[in-house]
Formats: sequence, C-alpha cells, structure tokens
Amino acid sequence: MTLSEDICSTIARLQWADLPASTRRAACHVLLDASGVILGASGLSEEVRPFLALARASGIGPSTALGTAMRVPPAAAALAGGAMSHALDYEDAFDIRPGHPNASLVPALIALAQSEGPIDGPRFLTALAAGCDFACRIGVAQRQAMELGGWYPPPIVAGLGAAVGAAKLLGLDGAGIRDALSLALCQVTMPGEIKHSPGTVIRAVRESFPAQAAVTSALLAREGVAGFEEPLEGKDGFFALYAGGKFDSADLTDGLGSRFWIDHLTFKAWPSCRGTHPFIEMALDLRERHGIDAAGIARITVTCDEIQRMLIEPAERKQAPGVLIDAKFSVQFCTALALVRGRVDLDSFTPAALADPAVLSVASKVQAKVDSASNRHPGSGGTIEIEMVDGTLFQAEVHNARGCPENPLSEADLVAKFVDCAARAQVPPSDPQQLARAILALADCDDVGALFA
Repeated sequence: MTLSEDICSTIARLQWADLPASTRRAACHVLLDASGVILGASGLSEEVRPFLALARASGIGPSTALGTAMRVPPAAAALAGGAMSHALDYEDAFDIRPGHPNASLVPALIALAQSEGPIDGPRFLTALAAGCDFACRIGVAQRQAMELGGWYPPPIVAGLGAAVGAAKLLGLDGAGIRDALSLALCQVTMPGEIKHSPGTVIRAVRESFPAQAAVTSALLAREGVAGFEEPLEGKDGFFALYAGGKFDSADLTDGLGSRFWIDHLTFKAWPSCRGTHPFIEMALDLRERHGIDAAGIARITVTCDEIQRMLIEPAERKQAPGVLIDAKFSVQFCTALALVRGRVDLDSFTPAALADPAVLSVASKVQAKVDSASNRHPGSGGTIEIEMVDGTLFQAEVHNARGCPENPLSEADLVAKFVDCAARAQVPPSDPQQLARAILALADCDDVGALFA
C-alpha cells in the first residue's frame, strides 16, 4: 500500500465515533468562527465584490453565498465563501506551521452541505476535522520550507486539506479521496510574489481559488475521474514539487484518525495577520497600564523572528501601506493603530485609517529588527520598547500572543466575535445568538445546509 493510499483509506474509514470529545468541540468552534468571519466580510470587504459578482453570474443553484441572498452552484458558492473567509484576516490559524487550514475548507463544506443535503452535524464535523487535520499534517511533515521554491504555502496547504474534507463529506472511499487530492493538486497553487506586490489585493481573497478547486475536485472524483497513485510522495508529487522531496512520513501517519490537529488551533482576537498579534497585545497593554499618549512617543523598537520578517519589510511600505490587506500584514501599522486608538477591531481597518496622520506618524517611528535566535513561539511572539520624548522607556515581551491553545479565547469570546461579525453581513442572520447556539450544538443538527440557508 502506498503512503497516499494508506492516508486516504484511513480518512475514508474515519467515523464520528472516532473523534475525541475535544475534537468534536474544536470542530464546532472552527465552524462558528469561520462562518462568522465570512458573514462579516460579505458586508465589510470591498475586495470580495468581484467574486460575489462572478458567483452571481454562474447562475441559480442550491448553495448560499453566506451573508448574501444569492443561491448559486456549489463551486461558485465556494469561490465566494473562500474570498470572504480570509478577506478580514480574522479566521483561525495554525501557529505550528503558520497557515489557515480551514479558510478553504469551511466554505467548501458549507457549499456541498447545501447542494448534497441533508448532511447531518456529525457527518459534517467529521469531514471538517479530517480535512483540517490533513492540511496541518502536510505542513508539519515538510522538512524543507515551501518558500524556498518561491511558493506561498497557506492557500496551497489549505486547498489540499479542503479537497480531502470535501471528498470525505461526499462519502468517497480511499481511492476517491486520493483522486480528489490529485485533482486539487492540479489546480491549487500560489506564488510567493503575492507577498511582494504592494498594489494587489489577491492576498485578501486568495482562498477563493482553493475553495472552488476543492469542490470541483471532489465532485469530479465522485464522477470517476482518476487521479495519481502517489499524489503526496510520488516522483513529482506534492512533497517533491513543494518541499524538495524532504518530508517525514511519520508526521503524516502517526495518530492519524485518533489525534487531530484541529485541537491545537489559534482563534484570533484581532483582525490582522497572526504575526502582528504580539505587538498589538503589548501595545494595548502598555497603553492601558501606563496611559501612554501616542503624541509623546519618540521611538518604538520591535523585535520579530524570521517568520515575521515579511510583516516588517520593506519598512517604507509597512509604515504606510497602500491597501487594507497590506495594513493587516504590517507590524508597524498595527502597532501604531493600537497605540493611537487603543483598539484594533473590525472598524480599525478602513481607507480612512490608511490615511490617518496620527497613525502614520506613529508607524513611521517604529524601527523593526529580526532576532534569528529567538526562543519565543515562532511567528507568535516578540518584544517592544517604547521611548517617550521625555526619555521614559516602556518595555514588554510576549512569547505566544492571545488566542493560542495555551492562552485561548473562551467560548463566550468566540460567540461575541461571531455576533459582532454576523451583524455586519449584507444580509445578517435574524438572530445571531440563536445561530451561534445552533452551531455549537451541531452534533444534534439534522441538516447543516439548511442551518446556513
């Protein structure tokens, strides 16, 4: 049996009864968080408008573009949902190998649950846990960074996990899941140039492509389109293409079907790149504890690690970002927002904020450096030193910012976040609190698709 066959067959055999209680609860939290963020983006994000227009032009279908009144074919709904899932940069994250394993998966599963329904809660959550776990495992298993080949990993890894989860939801056997994975491998890609072009908003809507590919791949696999025998470990399979052939198969198979990475996700407290969170946390805390007046700041020094380098360079662009998604990927700008306004929330990232002279002035005072020998949690920690014009110094260090498994958001926090996001949808739910309760009780739901209709 090949490695790919072993993995896909194990996923095909996975049942609701195999999921530990913690995994079942984590899957509900993922769905609550992701669907709320999608709802919020439908009303807040200008970047998703072309994707909603394209979905609408695809015709009438059984699936909902969440947050709107549109009913479209499932692949079109996944395209729209994927665009919205990351547009606010507020979705869950996997800190161990920085990425967003559910950003493509959740839109794909909701679209299929509505087109293939009724799909009950246990079946839906099992597919969600399986797809998320697979995406995390292929990230953890790599022994050579995908970036070395010029790739941008998050939507590639998430897209393959979404295809596996979609195939699982459709009830495909191991061969069918392997076929869906192969077909997704033919479609899912993302060049590292996405990090370097200051005028594009592709980074905001990037999950649209893998979410759509996941639905298309699973449906084609169900129709009998054969894939590759070894899509993962083959001579020119995933690991050869993206990781120089360097991977550890044990990370793919150990505990597969019994231990799930979905139990170890981070849920975001602030709507920006996870790597900016330690600096937001420190800035907000220092401002509150010491009454820091941003107008009296002379200099700010922040220390990052290698993973966060892309959030501080080039300095000129990060100090004065030109588009909203770039602001969310800027340590300098996010730190300044926290210090000037005392909050970083969904109302903080607006065109007006990009032009706010007070925020831009503080951002210009942020000097950033990289500590390659840092022992803080990769991508989730940092230090800050604020020097005032009178010479007073304020310092702080965070090893793993709020929202991580070691310092998690509470379920009440997640519900409050969902309600806040849902209220901003184009077409808000009639009772966001009731919908949140229903999602948290999804194990008792007979028709997940109807819940989101």
